[in-house]
Amino acid sequence: MKILVIGGGGREHALAWRLGRGSSAYSVYCSPGNSGIEADAQCSPLDVKNPQAAADLAARLGADVTVVGPELPLVSGIADEFAARGLKILGPVRAAAQLEGSKIFAKKFMERHGIPTASTYGIFESPLDVYTELCAVDWPLVIKADGLCAGKGVLVTSSPDEATAFVDRVMERCEFGDAGRQILLEEGLSGEELSYIILTDGKDFMPMAPTRDYKRVFDGGAGPNTGGMGAYSTNEILPKDVERRIIESIVQPTLNGLAADGIPYRGFLYFGLMLTADGPKVLEYNCRLGDPETEVIVLRADFDFAAACLAAAEGKLGSFQPKWSPNPAVCVVMASEGYPGHPKTGARISGLNAKELPEGVVVFHAATKRVDSEYYTSGGRVLMVSGSGRTLAEARKGVYDAVRGIRFDGAHYRTDIAAEEKRVAAT
Repeated sequence: MKILVIGGGGREHALAWRLGRGSSAYSVYCSPGNSGIEADAQCSPLDVKNPQAAADLAARLGADVTVVGPELPLVSGIADEFAARGLKILGPVRAAAQLEGSKIFAKKFMERHGIPTASTYGIFESPLDVYTELCAVDWPLVIKADGLCAGKGVLVTSSPDEATAFVDRVMERCEFGDAGRQILLEEGLSGEELSYIILTDGKDFMPMAPTRDYKRVFDGGAGPNTGGMGAYSTNEILPKDVERRIIESIVQPTLNGLAADGIPYRGFLYFGLMLTADGPKVLEYNCRLGDPETEVIVLRADFDFAAACLAAAEGKLGSFQPKWSPNPAVCVVMASEGYPGHPKTGARISGLNAKELPEGVVVFHAATKRVDSEYYTSGGRVLMVSGSGRTLAEARKGVYDAVRGIRFDGAHYRTDIAAEEKRVAAT
């Protein structure tokens, strides 16, 4: 089997690493990839915003299936282009990718199909109208830019001044371009957050191992939101009765709603949930695997991940039986100085020798550049240091031992990832 992975970050490195371990007969390609991914896949340049170029590459390689990592190619219509050319791809079509590409589309979809979510104060195109509404809302408040903002287009706040400053950045200074042309205001929910991810062929679905991620940049949930500073996965996160309620009230109604709207969906579907006193509610949809959730999911996938992806792409997932390792997994993100604002790059990285890493630890590269035999930082989130163990404490110790041995100027990371395992309360 030839497998093509689209993307070039830590999630895609984790996918390439896992996909290539299903069989020695599998060949894995990744575009555009990065310097770290080159150890696990054959990489080639690609503009991920160009669906035609991606389809040309898949056809040229003779790829049996293409797995899409990031959201941008999906919103750009990569799955539509592949379908038109008879190429197998795991990723939703453009119409389905609007669940992530437009917060307003997603909110209207949930309201139309009775899927539990936060109530809204309104949708706004004028900053003046938003400032007026801020005088009448209850706090805390959630402010969402409509479009894709690389994980930085949502603010949860109890501060009118912070809310006003965010609206100014999004709508008046246009920091996110057209993605901030419209803003959605909704109530702030309280409870436990949970990432629940499935693989689906549009009819049948397979849950991924349960995960919890950490969005804020500093320990204790302080500082601004990021693309994610770490994650962990263990069976104890999610009791079966809570998972059953999530499936019955959210997952199945979402799949039914897509079918009722005539929107096909084949790929990963991420439910960002808040488990409130009134039950689980959807905070957001993502139309792909989460990052850094993927980096712990792949460590627990004790089955042929590539075969599962191909089955979903072919609409045959119902016959697939996954097996998950009982061993917990942890991921800690090492970031550049200045992240998530203006990260500094070009710092030399030391301590990446795989032979010197603790047992069970794998380092996935998110933003590195190789020059000769040395690696240098090339973005904000640089490395995803991931590991598993017989217990969560063992997995966590191995990961942090590895993190302390990896160095680059200005490196920072959270020290509290998986520090206190939380079991979701029944809701």
